[in-house]
Amino acid sequence: MLVPTLTYAESSSYEVQKHESTSEAMEKELRLLRRQLSMTQNHLLAAMKTSLFPVSPTDSPQILPETPAPCSSQKITDMVDKCEVIEVGIVCAGYNSTRSVVTLIKSILFYRKNPLRFHFVVDVISRKILKTLFDTWKIPQLEIEFYPAEKIIADVSWINNKHYSGVYGLMKLCLTQVFPDTLKQVLVLDTDITFATDIAQLWSMLKRFKKEQALGLVENQSDWYLGKLWKKHKPWPALGRGYNTGVILMDLRKLRLIGWNGLWRSVAVKTLVTHYWTSLADQDIFNTIIKERPELLYPMPCQWNVQLSDNTRSELCYAEVIELKIIHWNSPKKLKVKNKHVEFFRNLYLTFLEYDGNLLQRELFGCNYSSTTQDVPEISEDDLCYEFRRAGMASLRTHLYFLDFDYQSSPDECDITLVAQLSMDRLQMVEMLCEYWDGPISLSLYMSDAEAQQFLSYAQNSEVLRNRKNIGYHVVYKEGDFYPINLLRNVALENVVTPYVFLSDIDFLPMSGLYSYLKKYIFIMNIKSSDKALVVPAFETQRYRTAFPQTKADILRMLDDGALFSFRYHVWPKGHAATNYAKWKGSTVPYKVSWEPDYEPYVVVRSDVPKYDTRFVGFGWNKVSHIMELEARGYTFIVLPNAFIIHMPHAPSFDIAKFRGSSQYRRCLKILKNEFIEDLRIRYSKRLNHTDS
Repeated sequence: MLVPTLTYAESSSYEVQKHESTSEAMEKELRLLRRQLSMTQNHLLAAMKTSLFPVSPTDSPQILPETPAPCSSQKITDMVDKCEVIEVGIVCAGYNSTRSVVTLIKSILFYRKNPLRFHFVVDVISRKILKTLFDTWKIPQLEIEFYPAEKIIADVSWINNKHYSGVYGLMKLCLTQVFPDTLKQVLVLDTDITFATDIAQLWSMLKRFKKEQALGLVENQSDWYLGKLWKKHKPWPALGRGYNTGVILMDLRKLRLIGWNGLWRSVAVKTLVTHYWTSLADQDIFNTIIKERPELLYPMPCQWNVQLSDNTRSELCYAEVIELKIIHWNSPKKLKVKNKHVEFFRNLYLTFLEYDGNLLQRELFGCNYSSTTQDVPEISEDDLCYEFRRAGMASLRTHLYFLDFDYQSSPDECDITLVAQLSMDRLQMVEMLCEYWDGPISLSLYMSDAEAQQFLSYAQNSEVLRNRKNIGYHVVYKEGDFYPINLLRNVALENVVTPYVFLSDIDFLPMSGLYSYLKKYIFIMNIKSSDKALVVPAFETQRYRTAFPQTKADILRMLDDGALFSFRYHVWPKGHAATNYAKWKGSTVPYKVSWEPDYEPYVVVRSDVPKYDTRFVGFGWNKVSHIMELEARGYTFIVLPNAFIIHMPHAPSFDIAKFRGSSQYRRCLKILKNEFIEDLRIRYSKRLNHTDS
């Protein structure tokens, strides 16, 4: 079958070659990016020095803390043992937050030199997304802990919060009860921040806390808490300009000792009597507590939370500091916030947004610390098919539900999801697919980090895609030289939410009304209680411009006219010959067909169908092997009489060119095919006939 065209450079040989080691390549990329980031920051600081600010830093002494600034960054880092685990707490809920938190994590990993442990307070969907992401990312010296947000919603939902973060924007108040008592200190971060330095420097400040200090915060860099933004503006009580809670150094042990849970609740209850609601979520309550208990506060230097909100005075901070540490996009407008230097900050953010996360999988040496990497079966480099086998065993970084997903279950219990995969060059097919299929869709997209952002922009600006919420987009990030077609199919298949699936490809368009038609026949054929595969006949046109058939009568006419053909009739007829197109032309009822070698129809099955075999990458046998396993499992193939899909013409894929041009490619494919057939024989005690083609 045809797979999406790939964009990587063609190799003339598939012999195992000696390349520059992965670690050396990673370090080279990292050094280059560090140089670029340093140049960007130096450019910004130079611009600050030449800018004519209307207010001098001395006019606003509150911006910089009165306490002495910590020592140089080198000395700060030296205070943290290289094997000390840095604990990071983050509240992350919803689809959008899981995207923004990845950029935060990339910036942390880029600079970090210490083992890390992330503590995520999550809702159900963000837990699924983040667990899959980290399980497939496999970052050494990184541990992940999850805590269900559902358990503490009742603890904060009584607070009337008008901030866009909703109930989740209040959950940082509950961390002393959410996190285990064994966790004594933690860095608490919002998802919309970007690091520009080693996180160990921030962690080391906890060692500077005095006896009663339990909360490290940077002063708020707007006039919000001064109450002068508009007439009758009545913010919550705060100490001076107030403090921003996007970055918090939190000594949980001290907070527990003073009865933090009771303290914040009593302050909230008392203040809500006069203020009625919170405007800035947890930040309002934290500030009122600090107003009453200033001894809890450890004021941090402003560069540890440079706030880019609409009314920020943050340039009074970064005009004076030597080095920016953390950028905080604390405006609902995010990257569109008004700031005369926003381009510099946006470039820093976009650098990490599009940075290849695979380069952050480097090991931290010198620490006897457990790693998240998993053992992979060893493959001899002398193996003729070494590259194939390695690609088939790869675990690729995966971000499920890259965009919002909203599915309303069907009351008839016969709902069905169309399952497909694609790469960037097939993206335009998604809009066309949506015009013909109004049911749920599960798509795996094979993309680089930069391409994923291009896709995000494309989807958000497409009226068709923007209005469709029943499509699950699952991004699998590029790595290696082979298109992992069956891994992609499995990702899409494993994340359907309906009891049935239509296993298709992105370059096929379904007939109008196929979604409703398939739901009807799922019920009629009773595939719920039997292993049946409903075959949807596939056709193709070799014309880039042709009228799309609306009915079976149109199909028959176009077949007679030579405008349509059964799929791959000219190059691979046995792939669909078993469908028996001659019988289909005159059939008005479903009919059973027998499996034949190399059969690869598009089928409707229960969603608990066996997964695709990931040893098959690129072109060849990727779908044939799956249908063969269904036959081994005892599935019955039944052709639907009035259903059809049409293959849309496109340029041949790069993998087909590799298959046709490399004898070793074909030799390895044959070896893998024979091994797969032997595995089927062992698993199912059944030997199936097959061809050597």
